[in-house]
Amino acid sequence: MFLARDENGRLVNALEDELVKQAYYCPACGTSVRMRKRKNVRRHFAHESLKKCDFFHENEGPEHLENKKRLFYWAKENDEVEMEYPIPELKQIADIFINKQLALEIQCSPISCELLRERSNGYRSLGIQVLWLLGEKLWLKERLTQLQRDFLYFSNNMGFHIWELDHKKQVLRLKYLLHQDLKGKLHYQVKEFPYGKGNLLEILRTPYQQQNIITFSVKQDRNICHYIQKQLYYQNPYWMKQQAKAYLRGENLLNLKNQDWYPQVRPIEHDSFCQIKQDISDYYRNFRIYYQKNPQTELQKLYPPAFYQQYFLKNMVK
Repeated sequence: MFLARDENGRLVNALEDELVKQAYYCPACGTSVRMRKRKNVRRHFAHESLKKCDFFHENEGPEHLENKKRLFYWAKENDEVEMEYPIPELKQIADIFINKQLALEIQCSPISCELLRERSNGYRSLGIQVLWLLGEKLWLKERLTQLQRDFLYFSNNMGFHIWELDHKKQVLRLKYLLHQDLKGKLHYQVKEFPYGKGNLLEILRTPYQQQNIITFSVKQDRNICHYIQKQLYYQNPYWMKQQAKAYLRGENLLNLKNQDWYPQVRPIEHDSFCQIKQDISDYYRNFRIYYQKNPQTELQKLYPPAFYQQYFLKNMVK
């Protein structure tokens, strides 16, 4: 944390103020904090003990501190911004609070899905939008974890998307048009925004702004039937569940051919999402209908939800 109160109750900022050796206190809970400065770590405050603080769950590491500092000064160029803004009703601290409407939360370490939902729903209960920006440990890799799933956002222009912070490269990274193939591998596109360049708030609105249709292609796996047979043989829980659903439809996955699995790359499976509150069932319907009505190709071309919606309205609605 960068903010603390000194012995006289004055709010001080470790990034900007001259600090002397004295007692400092957490502005939210009032317990003692220590000023720290180590090699390669920016000067900051840390709780002596977090046991009595309901606002901070852990002391922040170098990655968190550096990203917070960068985002604060970046946002401050164009908007009204507060750092480490306490919200007593929720017993939470917003890392960056923009225009009293948007909370930017920097998350560099894993947390429980339950705590993430509690914090996110708390913000929404007060009419505050929250955007989670992920540190290196939580970046997307080849497959989507349940926690990462709960950080996903959705827009018609960019589909499922997620935000990452790269303090080493000094970029804010947007991964968008997220899809999964039948093996669970992720496919997506990437945009990077250098720290300090452009209007941060406008950049964060990118997924919701009108833009040209973005597409990319993924090759279909010719051996997908063999893969699924193998998963069923070894009783993979996911595929056993899919087989049970198939039985209820009077089908058997082992009897399906390659063409029956087209398209192999699909939207993130529908389930409860933490950050996505709008009804996106039409997206799944429009996606399915588009590939049913168009010829199968070895290279599956993927589009944003807005494209499938336009196709449905033009070709299926009379």
